Amino acid sequence: MNIKLVATDMDGTLLDSQKRIPSDFMAWVTTHQNIKTVIASGRQYYNLEKLFAPIKDRLIFIADNGGLVFANGEAIYCNKMMKSDVHAILDILQNIPDIVVIICGVKSAYMLHSTALSEENAHMYYARLKFVKDLRECISQDDIVKLAVFFEKRNAEELYPTIQNRLSEKISVQLSGDRWVDIANASVSKGNAIKAILEQYHIDKSQAMAFGDYLNDYTLLQACDESYAMENAHPEIKKISKYTAPSNDEDGVMRILRKI
Repeated sequence: MNIKLVATDMDGTLLDSQKRIPSDFMAWVTTHQNIKTVIASGRQYYNLEKLFAPIKDRLIFIADNGGLVFANGEAIYCNKMMKSDVHAILDILQNIPDIVVIICGVKSAYMLHSTALSEENAHMYYARLKFVKDLRECISQDDIVKLAVFFEKRNAEELYPTIQNRLSEKISVQLSGDRWVDIANASVSKGNAIKAILEQYHIDKSQAMAFGDYLNDYTLLQACDESYAMENAHPEIKKISKYTAPSNDEDGVMRILRKI
């Protein structure tokens, strides 16, 4: 097996339930410089950069579920939203109870002060986070790539189809956890970001390996021939993956990578 690229999701995949990076992952990346290693996450780039600071220059980061791709500290791909679309989405979301909206831009993420639970979760995923008095003001000050919606009652999977039904076809709603939904351009996906990376580095999808666990990893796994669903993955992810890896709490990603 001639693997030239490895892409892994973060939460529920590479990280264990305590949000810890496997102890030998960074060493593996350092000793496999012939393989492009991609961190593909719904998280903000600045959060990922901070977590992987010792090896950040050896990684490619797909952030905001494919809205941004960073390499060597530079944004090499940005799928920004039209400002009018962002305003229209906020009009819809303001009528939904028990949610908190985070607007995700290239420079920073933005939110209103809210409950302790929502702010704790926001800080977990967004290293650059500004609290503002009016979300709409930041739309003109940054390139917006995503709106992240936090569901305080863990009912994201139940409610996200109703949001999608009210949006235009050019906007998609992606379920990324039982508390999180991401809203972005329909052309935004981890899969499209991986395809752009494969093309740029002249790597065939048969030489690409990917790991994922949730529905926002669907296109990521489809874009790589050597696809692994974690044992703890959503049933739909297991259906379309070539293999199953041990769970994120069983060091599943590293148990596969150590065999390369």
